[in-house]
Amino acid sequence: MFSWVKQEQGGRNKEGEMYQTVTEGLLSLYTRKLLPLEETYLFHDFHSPALEAADFQSKPMVLLVGQYSTGKTTFIRYLLEQDFPGMRIGPEPTTDGFIAVMHGENEGVIPGNALVVDPKKPFRKLNSFGNSFLNRFICSQMPNQVLQSISVIDTPGILSGEKQRISRGYDFAEVLRWFGERVDRIILLFDAHKLDISDEFSEAIRAFKGQDDKIRVVLNKADQVDTQQLMRVYGALMWSLGKVINTPEVARVYLGSFWAKPLQNSENRRLFEAETQDLFRDIQSLPRNAALRKLNDLIKRARLAKVHAYIISYLKKEMPSLFGREKKKEELILRLPEIYTILQREHHISPGDFPNVAKMQDQLQHYDFSKFPSLKMKLIESVDKMLATKIAVLMAMIREEESKQPPPMVSGGAFEGSQDGPFGHGYGEGISAGADAEDWIVSRDKHRYDEIFYTLMPVNGKITGVNAKKEMMNSRLPNTVLGKIWKLADCDKDGMLDDEEFALAQHLIKVKLEGYELPSELPDHLVPPAHRKNITADILYNHDED
Repeated sequence: MFSWVKQEQGGRNKEGEMYQTVTEGLLSLYTRKLLPLEETYLFHDFHSPALEAADFQSKPMVLLVGQYSTGKTTFIRYLLEQDFPGMRIGPEPTTDGFIAVMHGENEGVIPGNALVVDPKKPFRKLNSFGNSFLNRFICSQMPNQVLQSISVIDTPGILSGEKQRISRGYDFAEVLRWFGERVDRIILLFDAHKLDISDEFSEAIRAFKGQDDKIRVVLNKADQVDTQQLMRVYGALMWSLGKVINTPEVARVYLGSFWAKPLQNSENRRLFEAETQDLFRDIQSLPRNAALRKLNDLIKRARLAKVHAYIISYLKKEMPSLFGREKKKEELILRLPEIYTILQREHHISPGDFPNVAKMQDQLQHYDFSKFPSLKMKLIESVDKMLATKIAVLMAMIREEESKQPPPMVSGGAFEGSQDGPFGHGYGEGISAGADAEDWIVSRDKHRYDEIFYTLMPVNGKITGVNAKKEMMNSRLPNTVLGKIWKLADCDKDGMLDDEEFALAQHLIKVKLEGYELPSELPDHLVPPAHRKNITADILYNHDED
């Protein structure tokens, strides 16, 4: 049985509780340790609503964000391989609201107002955005194998100009921020013909500040340009992103055409297939990393809650008891950057843990500082203890759960046809080339390899390692790679190569130079004919001996 507590008193903590799952442990830690601190210092008014059981128990979620007609809805249709209720696709701005595409036994649509009162769905706190938002928020339910493992959030296409700010009737960036804190993956979609990042799109991307590890970028419709244009488009996209995403690391960009139609430019087909598989692997790994992501988000939330408590209590301490409160409040708001520096030194806090100064100054205008609570070290110490001891035990528990019952990877839909069969990525290429051929694939070029072999002065049909090394180093591959090729090619492990082993070594060099990976063990179809274990021949030979 699992327990996130120290194994004392028969495996129970001092409250006498035991936990079967990581999810149960996370929920208990939040409600008993972190929530009291958040409620005391008005954390929910300033930063993020309180978490509920559904936030910890929900499936991994993927959020799609992009300008209109970049292929967000089509991307979902491509993954699921079927239409979903409420879906509309077109070149104009069609998706005018948020659609949560989730698994359900019966196909149908749940309106936003009904959705936010369902305790089993992780959307109850969206109620604070009002009817203007809820009228444009629906849950599309359907039986689909992909949706058994993940949920997908489709968003409205981001527009340009004043229409973006005025016509929606709700704070679009704040809604994105709310989703960004709760989803497991944020995918920013770009069209190869729409690389400009408008002010509204920039604001949307900035709403994901602090969630950089969740962001992936997809350059969709990349088959509509040729190779030379694609290079320019990719460079322009990276330059544009560099101005918006202020991180020293370059965001991972996936190139491809994510819909089930023929490629308009097939010269980059192999590149698109490799990029698609990389993106699929990233999405498929989400269920496996879901518990770890929730744990990571809880730690980030706890650090922010602690910093917020220090800020609020400091403002309370600086307020006069009777006169001049309004003047002092204005002075403290102006001095907030200086207060951040004081708290950094006093409590040894990293500058990156503090909330945005300008936003905090704006929010503080609406509060009476004299009514703020003073610093209660007992609440801070409780959260510190949680971060120092309880979280570490939960980490170990996650690994234990995974080893006993690994969560299933995302399957079905587009993920189904991308693994096996002749159309699987890499089938019949590189090291697997010739796997289904009747002849030994190396023999097709063996006449060329033999010419080189006989110039290396073989003795008794074999060349030494010294002579083989001279020829193999002409490939300019590193010694570590050539050493691996030697081990694979020297089938009888005698430290020398015969003509077939030498031909195999040359074939493996060719495979590596073409950009493919080498196997750890030699596949059966590449074993030279003279070194294969022929059971029938052995039986006949032994019979003749008798």
